[in-house]
Amino acid sequence: MISLPIFNSTGAEVGTYEFDPADLASGINKQLLHDVVVMYQANRRVGTVRTKARGEVSGTTQKMYRQKGTGRARAGSVRSPVRRGGGHTFAKRPIDYSYRLPRKAVQLATKMALLSKFEDGEAVVMEDLSFEQPKTREMASILKALNLQDDSVLLVIGSHDAAVWKSARNIEGLAVLPVADLNAYDLLHQRRLLITQSAIDLARGLVAETVAETVAG
Repeated sequence: MISLPIFNSTGAEVGTYEFDPADLASGINKQLLHDVVVMYQANRRVGTVRTKARGEVSGTTQKMYRQKGTGRARAGSVRSPVRRGGGHTFAKRPIDYSYRLPRKAVQLATKMALLSKFEDGEAVVMEDLSFEQPKTREMASILKALNLQDDSVLLVIGSHDAAVWKSARNIEGLAVLPVADLNAYDLLHQRRLLITQSAIDLARGLVAETVAETVAG
């Protein structure tokens, strides 16, 4: 069993959260985590670089001077790659680097990444988090009360909350995600995990639903 203290917005301990690690994943496969993170990074690559070949640069195609009798080496057009202003010998073309691993593998990697945060002691559980209106100062004070102000933090909440997101968007190193948008890349990219109690319940519920669907299928 994993047992974690639950904190409120002032940093005071108000309870304990316990759950079975098997509710998330049976173990952690580092190779799978690596493969999924590489996939996310590849999908983020733009790949729009492009250069001109000799047939695309401006300039005449006429031979620069006659073949023989000048005492110089023979030369073609000014578009030749060996001349300044000429085209590239192997011109670069836009490349689509994106690819997709199997859906179940990506989902399993997300569960493993979440479990790794708990097992490595990098997760902090909050009782609840809500703002009547966006307040960056209040969000910063919460991070300071939980001793998270000096680390990169991923804040996971139960569902999208505009007030929470706006309160966090101007704080360097702080990212916000609802449970439905969790992924292995963001979980591993941020050093610490700040998650609400309701978000953990939802995450465990989503895992249970996935398992049930797999068995039924």
